[in-house]
Amino acid sequence: MGRMDKTAGGAMWEFVEAVVPERERVIRLGVTGLSRAGKTVFITSLVASLKNSDKMVELVAAREGRIKAANLESHPEGAIPRFPFEDHLRTVVSQDKPAWPEGTKRLSKLRLSLRIHRKPGNLLDRDWLGRPEKTVHLDIIDFPGEWLIDLTMMDKDFASWSVECLERITFEALDGREEAMNYLKRLKRINTEIKLDEEDAQSLARAFTTYLKVLKKDGYSRCTPGRFLEPGDLENAAILTFAPLHSRDKAVKESLYKKFESRFEAYKKQVIQPFFGNHLSKIHRQVVLVDVMAAIQAGPGPFEDQRKAMKDILSVFQPGWNLWLTELFQDRKVEKILFAATKADHLHHSQHDKLSTYPDGVLRESVQRADDKGAKTKVMSIAALKVTEEHTLTKDNVEGVCGWQLSGKDDDSSQRWFESPGTLPDIGALLKEATQGEKEWRDGPQSFPEFQPEPRSREQPLPHIRLDKALEFLIGDLL
Repeated sequence: MGRMDKTAGGAMWEFVEAVVPERERVIRLGVTGLSRAGKTVFITSLVASLKNSDKMVELVAAREGRIKAANLESHPEGAIPRFPFEDHLRTVVSQDKPAWPEGTKRLSKLRLSLRIHRKPGNLLDRDWLGRPEKTVHLDIIDFPGEWLIDLTMMDKDFASWSVECLERITFEALDGREEAMNYLKRLKRINTEIKLDEEDAQSLARAFTTYLKVLKKDGYSRCTPGRFLEPGDLENAAILTFAPLHSRDKAVKESLYKKFESRFEAYKKQVIQPFFGNHLSKIHRQVVLVDVMAAIQAGPGPFEDQRKAMKDILSVFQPGWNLWLTELFQDRKVEKILFAATKADHLHHSQHDKLSTYPDGVLRESVQRADDKGAKTKVMSIAALKVTEEHTLTKDNVEGVCGWQLSGKDDDSSQRWFESPGTLPDIGALLKEATQGEKEWRDGPQSFPEFQPEPRSREQPLPHIRLDKALEFLIGDLL
């Protein structure tokens, strides 16, 4: 059916257009990753690049010039804070002192509405009224990575969670971690079977939170409850006052143990379950960001901890086809999942293929599970915001990258710096060492450079590595 002639229809055409609204597609994109994986930068660069899509050559709709407009609109869920895109863009794009944005501390959402010219000859994308354009809403959710790991608590009770935590704390204490030893000493002094003393409860919760914060600082991922690290609007709430305890069958009804058990269940019911049900369970497409280099640099323990954390988290999601009929009877399935190793710009391009093998190796079971469930998966290395340039050191003929780094001075000034990151170690060897419980890498500590955004004008398109290719896989079929 061709385009209906307005001159022939006259008033009738205007009436039909008014009563038959254009069908608008909503794509819910989940940007998933543990703390410091680069979610905020990914979302900021994604939005900026779609608003100025001339350089997004691997995104077919952009290359063909069919993205006619990209506008930020109010999200339908008016009670949810808006992702502060403009603030983050001003932080990373500046001619004075650009910097990385602060980590996410609360839930926020953003709607980017794309006006797309339909692809000629595509029978599946034709409008029965012959309208040449359509609107696609891209809804993006951002939240602290610390909250994501809480999903692993959903199928545990207080006793089993406590056993896991105390085994880890005991191991850390034997290994000399001061915060673990302090928690065990404090726990030993308190009788958890008698009536609750709120001062004791607060003391234990504070000591446990201090322990979790140190673990996070050292690169560990499985630090539950996540709200103890980033409470958001639950700051100082009683529901965050609990900690792991030894199981006590004889604890009285009003004992500290019973109260902690009750608060643990309330945390699951009032915090974790609504977060998953209201937000994460409705995702259509998902990108999983993995900061591989940070985990390697932290050592075998954090590297293995990240692998286990991502495996547990991804088991909660339900990948598979979103058939319109089955959606009426069961929970929504994730259709496409992209596993992306971030900060590819911190390495020479000769190392990018090797970097891409890390998510596949670390998350192999999760990738296979998604494939088996019918979801389409892809693994790649990306840089949502490219902040380096490749260079070859002429004297030694060494390939590397060059960029801005903090000088370490009090004035936070930056200086140009050359780094040769060398080669990434073999993923198989790292996985073997990590699963065997090695405390240090056998080839010695691994380190990678850290770069800052460089000064640039806001009118310039944001440079990236394969962000357009990532978007083509995630949403290209719907554009």
